[in-house]
Amino acid sequence: MLTILGFAMIATFLVLIMTKKMSPIAALVLIPALFCVAVGQGAKLGDYVIDGVGNLAPTAAMLMFAIVYFGVMIDVGLFDPVVRAILRFCKADPMRIVVGTAVLAAIVSLDGDGSTTFMITVSAMYPLYKRLKMSLVVMTGVAATANGVMNTLPWGGPTARAATALKLDASEIFVPMIPALAVGLLAVFLLSYVLGLRERKRLGMLTLDEALVREPETVLAGAGGGTGGEDLLRKGPATSGTGSADLTDDEDEDEFQGLDPNRSTLRPKLYWFNAGLTVALLTAMIMDLMPIPVLFLLGAALALTVNFPHMPDQRARIAAHADNVLNVSGMVFAAAVFTGVLTGTGMVENMADWVVGAVPDAMGPHMAIVTGLLSLPLTYFMSNDGFYFGVVPVLAEAGAAHGVSPLEIARASLAGQALHMSSPLVPAVYVLVGMAKVEFGDHTRFTVKWAVLTSLVVLGAGILFGTI
Repeated sequence: MLTILGFAMIATFLVLIMTKKMSPIAALVLIPALFCVAVGQGAKLGDYVIDGVGNLAPTAAMLMFAIVYFGVMIDVGLFDPVVRAILRFCKADPMRIVVGTAVLAAIVSLDGDGSTTFMITVSAMYPLYKRLKMSLVVMTGVAATANGVMNTLPWGGPTARAATALKLDASEIFVPMIPALAVGLLAVFLLSYVLGLRERKRLGMLTLDEALVREPETVLAGAGGGTGGEDLLRKGPATSGTGSADLTDDEDEDEFQGLDPNRSTLRPKLYWFNAGLTVALLTAMIMDLMPIPVLFLLGAALALTVNFPHMPDQRARIAAHADNVLNVSGMVFAAAVFTGVLTGTGMVENMADWVVGAVPDAMGPHMAIVTGLLSLPLTYFMSNDGFYFGVVPVLAEAGAAHGVSPLEIARASLAGQALHMSSPLVPAVYVLVGMAKVEFGDHTRFTVKWAVLTSLVVLGAGILFGTI
């Protein structure tokens, strides 16, 4: 019964948000509360919610201070050189812009934090998508899928969880999977190319002046860290010319920046301090010197103090990012209700047992492939902790009885991460859709099919290369 109700709860939630009958935050709270009562455990709802909030509170704190920290870094110009390089490549060509989104998301994903990736990617690319009237779900879909592939880095989380759950060395899991993951990343770039061509066909090849005319007003107020009325976009005068969007000189390139190079929050004299602080913060995070929420709390406080020593300026920066902080933290705590009920009632355990039990004995010798296939739905409907600590050890034990190495099981379990990053149980995805001003249901409908395809490419490549 718990198994059926668990799947019914998830299905109800997804249907309601994808059809826009309820907002994600309302659905995350009300649907699990209703099902908790349906299973006869309504009296324990408060305990389940408190447990869920307690488990996700560190994540909420991390996201809150990470948004402030990286928002400040965007404000002061730390990422402007990377953004300029991407924008010079993109110009006003929809195809290049979509490919540039994938490349930027993949590069920034090297820090291992999805929220950081989405904040920087959206801040850089949102102006271009709005200016050219491009589909914003293309941006969120490409960014989430690219980040999902890169999320398999040892410091990204899933690989470390798999290593811990099966008592293996993370490098033994990850290094042999690099070729398969590289193929998966190439698949994302190919996908972005195809989607970009589709956008180019829909919009046509634009000249720079046409691109500027399409959205003459500010389009990034608040999305990348601007205060009310502060323009992070540089519009610049339209240039003349017809034909493609290629720019012929540096002056024209400078006129079509995503972030205003003259915004008042820039701190060019502190560039190397900010770069060093960010490198030190990420290094400490990778080396696990302190809990991540504490690192971002200290980093945000230091960044604000050094870059904006005057209290009014600090308050202005915090206020500039308050909307994103409130939206994301609110969504995380709402998700705590969903995960708390799913775990507390025993639904997730029963669902996992049912899925594992449904695997025929004849599939035992192919348990690595089974694990890879199961990683798609299970990491979408479950947290990474639930999957790697609750399901993967059972699959590894079943595989060991048929001579399948735990290393193969661990590597196969990474295949579903491209899809996992668009799961409603991943807090970072709310940063992405919130900053991009995209409905979560729209993002889900568009992204899931492409993320599933990318995950299958990773799994197929792992099988082809003999690592799974």
